[in-house]
Amino acid sequence: MKNILVTGGAGFIGSNFVKYVLKNYDWNIVNYDKLTYAGNLENLSDVEKNQRYKFVKGDICDEKKVEFTVSENDVDTIVNFAAESHVDRSILGSREFVITNIVGTQVLLDVFKNNNLEKFLQVSTDEVYGSLPENQKELKFTENTPLNTSSPYSASKASADLLCNSYFHTHKLPVLITRCSNNYGPYQFPEKLIPLMLAKALNDENLPVYGDGKNIRDWLFVEDHCSGICTVLEKGKFGEVYNIGGNNEWFNIDIVKLILKLLGKPESLITFVKDRPGHDRRYAIDSSKIQNELGWKPANVFEDGISKTIKWYRENEQWWKKVMSGEYMKYYEQNYAHKIV
Repeated sequence: MKNILVTGGAGFIGSNFVKYVLKNYDWNIVNYDKLTYAGNLENLSDVEKNQRYKFVKGDICDEKKVEFTVSENDVDTIVNFAAESHVDRSILGSREFVITNIVGTQVLLDVFKNNNLEKFLQVSTDEVYGSLPENQKELKFTENTPLNTSSPYSASKASADLLCNSYFHTHKLPVLITRCSNNYGPYQFPEKLIPLMLAKALNDENLPVYGDGKNIRDWLFVEDHCSGICTVLEKGKFGEVYNIGGNNEWFNIDIVKLILKLLGKPESLITFVKDRPGHDRRYAIDSSKIQNELGWKPANVFEDGISKTIKWYRENEQWWKKVMSGEYMKYYEQNYAHKIV
C-alpha cells in the first residue's frame, strides 16, 4: 500500500485515522469527503500542509469524480468511512442513509473493481448485529452473529457489508470488513453521547438521557480503532470480517454520571427524555478474532481514554462551540473553496 483513498476523512473517526496513518506509516492519504454536516476540515488543520496528505471534496455517489480521483492519485487502496451515521437522523429520514451508505459503497466497489486496486476496507459497525440480552453478560457479538438490524442506519450499513461480501465472492475482489463498538475521543461531533454530555455539562445545561439510561454500550477509544483498522489492512485475510471492540461495557447513565463527576458538576443536571424508537438495549463486541489472528489489542484503558477525551474538550472549547453553532462550515469556504480540487 502506498496511496490510500480515505472516504469520509473529515469526519470524527476518519480524521483521527488520517492523523494516525500520517504519524505512524509512510502511506500517502487522499481524503475524499463531501463535507456534510459531520465533516469538518478543521479536524485536519494541523496536517493539511503535510506532503503526504491531499484533500478532495467529492461525493462517493459521483462515480466519475471517484474514478478521476483514483486515477489522478495512483490510488491502490480504499478505506471507506463515508457514511450517514446517526441513528436519530435515520429515524427522521432514511433516504440519505440508503443513498450514501448503500449506493455510495456500490460506486466505490465498482471503481475499485474497474481499476484493479489492491485492497478495499469497509468500516462498519456493531449495530448491524442488533441488540443483546441484558441478563446474559456472557453473550457478545462475534463475526458469525446473524445480522439483525433495528434502525434505518444499521440496515443501510448491513446492506453495504453484504454488498462488499458479494463483490468478494462474485468478483474475487480483495475486500475486508471491520465492525467496531462505540467510539469516543477528540473531534467527535456533539450529537453523540459523550461529546454531547461534555458540551452540555461544560455549559451547565441539562443533560438529556434517553429512557432509563440503562442501555449498555461497549466503548472504544478512537485511536485504538484506528490502530485496529491499520492492523486489518496489513494482516487481514480477504473476505473476512473483523470485530474491533474495547471490551468495556457501560450503562449510558453511568457514563453520564462519570462525566459529571470528573467535571465537578452536579447530577441534578441529568434530565431523562422519551426513549427513541427501536433503541437497542445492549451492544458488546467479542474481538478475540482480531486479537488472536492478527495480534491487535486496544492500548488505552477506559479511565485513560475518557480522561484524554475530557481534557481535549476542555482545551478545545472553541472547536465544539463552532460545531454546535454551525460556524465550522465556514472553514472550507475560507481555506479550500478557491482552490481546484
